[in-house]
Amino acid sequence: MWVKILVLSVILIIVYNLFRALYFMIKGQGNSKAMARSLTYRVAFSVGLFVLLIILFATGLIQPHGVS
Repeated sequence: MWVKILVLSVILIIVYNLFRALYFMIKGQGNSKAMARSLTYRVAFSVGLFVLLIILFATGLIQPHGVS
């Protein structure tokens, strides 16, 4: 159960950073550094989530299932 909470938390952080970058883009007061920082965090968390899922799969904490 803790694995699902961890993965969901990281996904929520990714979505938060995406919308934060959108806010800075729409606000558009020449604050492109804040938008770039938010997008950088989003990419970093996405890569981190991918690595985390690979580690969880390799250790057997998550199992893939087929689509019927």
